[in-house]
Amino acid sequence: MKVYFQNMNCCLYKSKIKKILNNALNETPLKFSGFSVNVALVSESEIQDLNKTHRKIDKPTDVLSFPFLDLKKGQNFDYKSLVKEINPKDGLICLGDIIVCKQVAKEQAKNLGHSYKRELCFLCLHGFLHLLGYDHNSDEEEAEMNFFVENILNKNKIRRS
Repeated sequence: MKVYFQNMNCCLYKSKIKKILNNALNETPLKFSGFSVNVALVSESEIQDLNKTHRKIDKPTDVLSFPFLDLKKGQNFDYKSLVKEINPKDGLICLGDIIVCKQVAKEQAKNLGHSYKRELCFLCLHGFLHLLGYDHNSDEEEAEMNFFVENILNKNKIRRS
C-alpha cells in the first residue's frame, strides 16, 4: 500500500506511520497491496472547518477520516468490481483521507502522558480503521477498535511511555 503525505515535510514519523498502516492492513481480510491512502497534518482551524462542514460539530477534533469506498469491517470484497476506482496515475485504489490535527495530537499526548510520536501513530491508525469500515458507535465496537490499534502499536514497539 502506498501512503501519500501532505503537510508532513518535516515530520520524522512518516516511515513509522507507513509501516503501521501496512501492518494493520495485513491484519484484515483485505490483504491486498493495491491500495493507497492520504494522510495530512492540519491546524486546529482547518480541522475545525472540516469538522463543522462534514459533521456539523463546530470545534476542533483530533482526527477525521473520509473514506472513498464503502467497506464493511472484516469483509473482503470483489476487487474486479473496483476497476473503475483505480487511479490512472499510480494504478492504485485510494481508500480515502486521514486528517490529523497536529496541535490537538500534541495536547492529547501531553495529557495522556505519552509521546507525540505515539499519539500521531495512534490517530493515523484509528483514522485508517475508519477507512476500512471500522467504527465505534457502541462500547463493544470501540473496545474492538482500541484492541486492534493497541495490538498494532505494540507489535511496532510504539509504547505508552
